[in-house]
Amino acid sequence: MRLVFGLVLIAGIGLAGFAVYMAQNYIGAYETALQQERAKNVEAIPTQQIYVANRAIGYGEPVTAEDVVLADWPKEILPEGTFGEETPLFQPGDEPRVAVRPIEKFEAVMAVKVSEPGGDAGLTSRLDRGQRAFAIKVDVATGVSGFLRPGDRVDVYWTGRIGSNDPNLPSGDVTKLIETGVRLIAIDQMAETELNSATIARTVTVAASPQQVAALAQAQSTGNLSLSLMGHNDDTVAEAIEVDQRSLLGLARVEQKAPETIQPCVTRVRRGSEVVEIPIPCTN
Repeated sequence: MRLVFGLVLIAGIGLAGFAVYMAQNYIGAYETALQQERAKNVEAIPTQQIYVANRAIGYGEPVTAEDVVLADWPKEILPEGTFGEETPLFQPGDEPRVAVRPIEKFEAVMAVKVSEPGGDAGLTSRLDRGQRAFAIKVDVATGVSGFLRPGDRVDVYWTGRIGSNDPNLPSGDVTKLIETGVRLIAIDQMAETELNSATIARTVTVAASPQQVAALAQAQSTGNLSLSLMGHNDDTVAEAIEVDQRSLLGLARVEQKAPETIQPCVTRVRRGSEVVEIPIPCTN
């Protein structure tokens, strides 16, 4: 019995070792075939490295090197206008690009979705924090004959009529400087700074604070606004300026004196316990 038990044990160990050997060979062959298949797939689908966004980029946000990453993209479905090693997204010394359309995470960065270096995404990207865009109606006279360009700075004058009987206040037609150094961000519907000829605009859009917007809106609804173009390097601040018809013509304001009242002459007569004043002709 012991001999039979020993033979069975040896046979079992041999079968187990043979099974392990066969399993190892099978697993090794499977891994080899899998690697070969992967290699075939890589060779069958050529790829190209392009820039993709590593986060969601909103409209008007600058696109920096931290926002993109190079990734392999199949050449067969490569979008047009992508950026990669042959067409770099960033060049040394260039200003940042701005997203002109929303870009989702892991989406390819394309030329139609970003501006040129140093470009912008419209008026919203030209407004500083706390500023608002406000449109002013102009014509050939009030708009400096069409020589205004986005980026210029102007002084804004209001002309209107003031009706007042107070001699200390101006009266009639008055012109007053209400805002100085206001920056233009658009002429009509054009925000480009490179204009080859003068354009007779109907409206100009300025960047102003909410308080300035309220003042300009009130002034535009109660009178006429005129613009005065400032020099490119002029950093002076204009002082308060107000001109009415009298100051324009050099006429001195005549102060009207109130007419003197004539005091009547009276005589007092006592009637019982009352004293009555009776008017009499004045002798002087």
